[in-house]
Amino acid sequence: MTVVAAYLYRDGKRVREVAIDEKVDCAHDKSEFVWIGIADPSEDELRTLQLTYDLHPLAIEDALKADQLPKVDVYGDQVFVVARTAHLQDNEIAYGETAIFVGHSHIVSVRHGSARAHNELRAGLEATPTLLVHGVDYVLHAILDFVVDGYLPMVETVEEEVLAMEHRAVDNFLNREEINRIFALRRELMRFQRILVPMSEVASKFSRIELPCIDPEARPYFSDVLDHVRRIQTMVDDLREVLTSVFEFSNLLEQQRTGAITRQLAAWAAILAVPTAIAGIYGMNFEHMPELKTLYGYYIVLGVIAVICIALFLQFKRVKWL
Repeated sequence: MTVVAAYLYRDGKRVREVAIDEKVDCAHDKSEFVWIGIADPSEDELRTLQLTYDLHPLAIEDALKADQLPKVDVYGDQVFVVARTAHLQDNEIAYGETAIFVGHSHIVSVRHGSARAHNELRAGLEATPTLLVHGVDYVLHAILDFVVDGYLPMVETVEEEVLAMEHRAVDNFLNREEINRIFALRRELMRFQRILVPMSEVASKFSRIELPCIDPEARPYFSDVLDHVRRIQTMVDDLREVLTSVFEFSNLLEQQRTGAITRQLAAWAAILAVPTAIAGIYGMNFEHMPELKTLYGYYIVLGVIAVICIALFLQFKRVKWL
């Protein structure tokens, strides 16, 4: 396990470092609390936290598995929250999990597979003690907001790739690799959507339902998190539609170009059929053929062929087959 940080806070300011097996008697007005942040803990270390802060066994099991969908569970006077992080890794969306135990005077965040540590978040909160002084619910909001804000750069990167793909589809046929990428992105976005829906439900619960350790004054902050999740959901929905449109548009262009080539080939075949037919007739070697003994018969036949071919060419040009 990596104990990223474990501190006691009083009146919005860091007081001292604490151990994970140290039970601190905090004030009852929420101005004093312990904030512990750990990453990839072992079972023994989570059990130590369980005994120290009276964490529920089911919540401990969920934090150990690290494969839960976002959710909110209430155990007595404590709240257990699961949030899913997401980041791009090798052109795919990789997921992590942040489990958060919230009590009256403690908040414990357990990270698994997250690409972003909470050091920057903690430093930002410590720089604004006017919010930190209100207690654990404001810290919880900050963690959830931090997780959701991490979605935006990833979605924007995917958006740039999709728009570039859309631009290429207008000028060129999509190759097999690009088509495979379209379907891969659609699968990734569908999986991500399965994370966003429960994340919005988590933010909605905190903004609308009375929960332990959450003051009514903090609800507008969670409403802001909900707005951010919904914004990401809208962007993901739009990207999925654009990917579908790119594939369909590419198919239509390919059919159109194939149809144009087919028409051109058919037009030239019709034009070439005229001299082929006439030459085929005169190649039958009958003794009594029209114009065989005419002085200018050869040139007359060539002229007839030329006139018919030119007439066909102009007609096909007029109907835009050539």
